[in-house]
Amino acid sequence: MLKKQLRFHGHGSLRYVYKNADTYRSRLLTLRIVPNFHRQEARVAVVVSKKTHKSAVGRNRMRRRVYELLRHELPHIAGTYDIVVIITSSEVLTANADDLKSTLHGLLGQASVYKESH
Repeated sequence: MLKKQLRFHGHGSLRYVYKNADTYRSRLLTLRIVPNFHRQEARVAVVVSKKTHKSAVGRNRMRRRVYELLRHELPHIAGTYDIVVIITSSEVLTANADDLKSTLHGLLGQASVYKESH
């Protein structure tokens, strides 16, 4: 799990990201990202709707899987961003970990947020 200061707090921050962010889509995930110059570290949220998966247990498991992948990717991100990952398919629950990691890595690469050495 991510440290508390790396996660979003309140709906106002999410509303700002939804309104102003650049969007990158894949079959399983949607990435919304906007620079945040007021913070020292990036913030991350993972959103799963009831429409994607009815069971709260399943939604939480998908959320935990993506948070774990993001935890390993955050040290390689240059700059401070507000990042929202929206899970758009229930296949995230059963997807291979390597496929999920490559999907997330590809979306972050499209957003051009990685440090040069990565």
